[in-house]
Amino acid sequence: MTQKKTKYSISNSWSIFTSKEKRNIVIYVLGIMLYKFGIEAFNGSMIALATSRYDREAGLAGKPARTFERVGLLTGLNQACRCLGSMLVTPLIRKNPTKTVISGAVLAFGVLTAVLLIVDASTGGTIKPRGWDKMHTTEDLDYYGTYNTDVMIPFYCFTGLAYGMVETIRRVIAKDIVGGNIQKLLRMDSIVHIFYEISGTGGALTTSLVLIPYLGNNMSFIITPILLAAASIVWRLITAPPTPKIIKGLEVASLENDSKRSVTRAILEGLLEGVVVFFKSLALGIKILISSRRYIWLLPGYSLALYSHRFLENNISTVIAQRYLGDAAWSQIMVAGSNFGELLGALFVFLFTTLIHTPLPWIRLDSLMLSIVWFLAFWRPADQKMSQAWIVAGAFTPLSFGWAAGDVSLVAYVQSQLQGEEERSGGEYDGISPLSAVMSCLYSTYIVLYAIMSPLLGSYIDGVYKRRNDVHEAVKYVAGVQYSVIAGIILVATFVPKGSFAFNPKKLNGDITADDEETTERDNEANARGFETSPSQEDQVGDTSRTV
Repeated sequence: MTQKKTKYSISNSWSIFTSKEKRNIVIYVLGIMLYKFGIEAFNGSMIALATSRYDREAGLAGKPARTFERVGLLTGLNQACRCLGSMLVTPLIRKNPTKTVISGAVLAFGVLTAVLLIVDASTGGTIKPRGWDKMHTTEDLDYYGTYNTDVMIPFYCFTGLAYGMVETIRRVIAKDIVGGNIQKLLRMDSIVHIFYEISGTGGALTTSLVLIPYLGNNMSFIITPILLAAASIVWRLITAPPTPKIIKGLEVASLENDSKRSVTRAILEGLLEGVVVFFKSLALGIKILISSRRYIWLLPGYSLALYSHRFLENNISTVIAQRYLGDAAWSQIMVAGSNFGELLGALFVFLFTTLIHTPLPWIRLDSLMLSIVWFLAFWRPADQKMSQAWIVAGAFTPLSFGWAAGDVSLVAYVQSQLQGEEERSGGEYDGISPLSAVMSCLYSTYIVLYAIMSPLLGSYIDGVYKRRNDVHEAVKYVAGVQYSVIAGIILVATFVPKGSFAFNPKKLNGDITADDEETTERDNEANARGFETSPSQEDQVGDTSRTV
């Protein structure tokens, strides 16, 4: 007797998950909201702090400002360290549950942010005195610590290691919680992204409107260590699936071998293993991406789009806030608008997941939205008017709407396709997860691109400002021209896969899809045995993403 095919709709979006999946999703979402709020406060404060400090130091020394070159170097090196952090994920997950790794990384992140607060306080820094703005100019920042601003660079780099680990795990953990079902992946990714951006929008607004005005840039991220510690505790509550006996035996043997070595040697060997596995994973990712038209378009579709989004939030918003409006802290208002756009984008994917079958329509929308940045090159706002920052926030909302919709649908698409690739491969990838390999390759491509372009374009912006005492010419090329080129490349890339010329393709030729009936049956069988993951996962001893 033929089983009735499962119908997925908005009304049963939550009911398609099992009870254990729902519990793990709720716990994961709570942790990700605490994490996002904390890093919004930290990243926004760090960039505003670095911008104001470099401008101040240049003014005191009577030298031309190199603010955006240094801020570009700061953010670029942070991105490079995120790449190094992602290298540590694979060997750590092989020997520890994923929830342990992500909890430890977030806790380390929180400790590092607390150290910078201590450094500022130990060099004379204080919370911003009440009524300071009424009696002093915006350039008067005597309540800052007296340490050299370049000290921020290594601290921001170290936080990048932890950030890279968390972001890498965040890209693959959904498959561990709900398996390879494309409908479940789309819904979980959308749910997570919606609450992630609710927290991000709230964090950015709280930072720009409350924390920085009342505490100062130097102390405004005082809530970050507390929130990250809370996220670490919450993520420890995620329920891990039972570990097969053969894997338990291998893990016990591995722990016994580790106990015979010194801690330092174990850490060094782990780092070496991480580097080796990372480059093996990178090579596998490149091999898969260039193997066919089905995957090659992901490089511009994901990596280039992510670069444009991060450059918008980290660089362009800071330039506009500091040079157009005169207050770097207002960049967080613009970031809040961007986060709100991401929230709407994720919500639209959640609502229309059964109507839009591939990521291509969303990515094409993203490429068209990028042209909005052109207005910044010709905009002449009033100085020191916070209301002008809200105008930019409104412009950033549709920009990030397109990016988030494309990102959520694309990540779910990659997860579902590479899940099928793993099942079909039969272990030919030498224990390396194709999903982890492809995501590492895509994320590393974005990091390398950002690490190179951020300081170079920052230096160009400083050069224009030195010559003209104005940055409109620089914004014309850094925002307008650059984003037009990026939009063209992304748009052309969406026509590379076979079957992509339709406005809303139902399926791209060569896609690996599991029939809904088979997926439902497999989930039911797994539930009967007490597992929440697909049967293929328990057979893959070397899969780096097998445990939660």
